[in-house]
Amino acid sequence: MPQLSVALVRDRVRGTILERIGDTPLVPLKRVAAGLRGEVWAKLESANPGGSVKDRPGLWMVIDAEESGRLVGGRLVLDATSGNTGVALAMVCAVRRHPLELCMPDKVSLERKRIARAFGAQVVLTDPLAGTDGAIREAQRRAAADPERYVYVDQYANPANRLAHELGTGPEIWAQTGGRVTHFVAGVGTSGTVMGVSAALRPKGVRIVAVQPNDALHGIEGWKHLPTAIRPPLWDERAADEHRVMGTDEAIAMTKRLAREEGIFSGVSGGAAVAAAIAVAREEAGRIVVLIADGGERYLSTPLWE
Repeated sequence: MPQLSVALVRDRVRGTILERIGDTPLVPLKRVAAGLRGEVWAKLESANPGGSVKDRPGLWMVIDAEESGRLVGGRLVLDATSGNTGVALAMVCAVRRHPLELCMPDKVSLERKRIARAFGAQVVLTDPLAGTDGAIREAQRRAAADPERYVYVDQYANPANRLAHELGTGPEIWAQTGGRVTHFVAGVGTSGTVMGVSAALRPKGVRIVAVQPNDALHGIEGWKHLPTAIRPPLWDERAADEHRVMGTDEAIAMTKRLAREEGIFSGVSGGAAVAAAIAVAREEAGRIVVLIADGGERYLSTPLWE
């Protein structure tokens, strides 16, 4: 991997909408976290121009592929996605003028399919029952069958995914809290967020809490139930101080509370992460930062908001 840095990435995207990736708001949760031992602050990644935390690794993975010389001669960027990384890659590739092909399970919300296509991505729908693992297998098959055609960025194994958070998200949180953050809570999908923020903040004494669904048949899009899923090569359990699980029903309930009590319109993964952060705040004092990965707008066609 080329030597990526914040300065290099900023230089490459100067004068485009991609400049607006990062520096997302950090806001206190005044009502859902009232009366607890710890205070809870939410990092609102829906403020990224592509609408989710995945804008960060999406940008860094494409810049990495460019810098390494792999993206030449009209080769297609390829990846598997549960939705948000696909949207992020589609936005970045539209700006950077690269064709893109996405393998995506057919159960992904209609909005995310349409947004990715609106940016110009080709979407290959895979077996909904196989989830993201099925999409990963299809992307791997395509990349192996035609390696000269594709640049498979593979968000689950790409070090640029982790680095985007180590050099971006983590230092942002440290600066926004004036170094007073004590805990960081986030869900595990590719694991890039947890791994990268851990590398940035754990050496400073911040406690890292990684959360995953409590069941293989869960409804928390973007998260992986690691005991039953393809293990992301990026993932290392040792990067977290604490591992928690979250049920879909509790996640949905908190997602609705965030909208009605905090004015934060979130996806279910955001509700799940906040519910886990609330549990931490009941038990421990400190300033707990929780990452809300995206907004609720891209789930309006799902039963969540019926």
